[in-house]
Amino acid sequence: MPVLRRSSHLRSASVGELFALIRDGVATTRSELRHATGLSRTAVAARVAALTECGLVVEHDEGPSTGGRPPALLRFNADAGVVAAVAIGRSRTHLAVTDLAGHVQAHADVDLDGAPGPDELMPNLVTRLEALLTESGHEFAEVRGIGVSLPGTVDLAAGASLDSPVMNGWDGIALAPYFSGLTSAPVIADNDANAMALAEWRGGHRDVGNLLLLKLSTGLGAGIIAGGALQRGAVGAAGEFGHNKVAAAQGVLCRCGDTGCLEAIAGGWPMVRTLQQQGHPVHHVRDVVELAHRGEPEARRLLRDSGRHIGEAIAAAVNLLNPAVLVIGGDMTGAYDILVAGLRETLYGNATALATRTLQVVPASFGDRSAAQGSAVLVLDHILSVDAVDATLSD
Repeated sequence: MPVLRRSSHLRSASVGELFALIRDGVATTRSELRHATGLSRTAVAARVAALTECGLVVEHDEGPSTGGRPPALLRFNADAGVVAAVAIGRSRTHLAVTDLAGHVQAHADVDLDGAPGPDELMPNLVTRLEALLTESGHEFAEVRGIGVSLPGTVDLAAGASLDSPVMNGWDGIALAPYFSGLTSAPVIADNDANAMALAEWRGGHRDVGNLLLLKLSTGLGAGIIAGGALQRGAVGAAGEFGHNKVAAAQGVLCRCGDTGCLEAIAGGWPMVRTLQQQGHPVHHVRDVVELAHRGEPEARRLLRDSGRHIGEAIAAAVNLLNPAVLVIGGDMTGAYDILVAGLRETLYGNATALATRTLQVVPASFGDRSAAQGSAVLVLDHILSVDAVDATLSD
């Protein structure tokens, strides 16, 4: 976050704005806060007092002296509460409890049978979250918020899946009410690739303002960081590149009901179907990855061909967005070298030399927990935003 400049507006900087400076490490003393905002000593003292009283900020060991009494240091108190993260997938859901800095304190995986609807799955997840809270030594009263990620487009205002072809029975079903017995804290829902992009951006690439994350699993999706902000699009449908029409898939039926989609030839589910037809006992793309590691030629071919199709399709996105980093996440990355060998081949062959000159292609830092980590970031960004802190303290 940039240092705040002195102005007539910032001379009345709110308590939330001061908290943002402390949280981001821009200011660690009252003197630095006064310099960054132009506020008076009395005004800074009042705002710091409000932040320490609510527990979001603590003052601790004296800092280095520049003459006179050493100043007390101000620090964001990540232990002032916890958030719960729920990353819902089609075959597995990841759960986590984190502190207010997003550090995971407990986590669990829930394998799913079939394609359960919200009334079947959500009560089970709430029960599992209750157990995780107990395991991590926390009480329900400490939960400041819950972040939820889902495959496909999500209606942010409603906190529900929106016209997703892969989330049958979830469309328009608000998820917040399922957590009402656990906590009254806010529940924030978003697309899983968006959550993963936030996790990777904040976790390992904070100095990068333009990042493209590809989630390559049963389905395909992308999360876009451009200009230092997550881009969701007009109706939250940004990044749904798996349903781009490609010539190689012409006439091939996709699970969305249309034909010609990239996902129909490059997603995890058509690989599983192909291998099943050949007699292999596979049920998920993770099984395809395992076969590839055991040297099965067809599994390796399918993964490499998937990378080729994906690389060709996203070359236009690389030209359009010019990301500094292309992060590859999702279950297919269990066979990262095979997959990315194919992806690089067509990406660099179809994108411009300028757009790819300094492009970094890297695996997801958080592996299969990127969506859960990002779900925590989603809710932390909401509850610790300037407006949210101001509203909390005014109440």
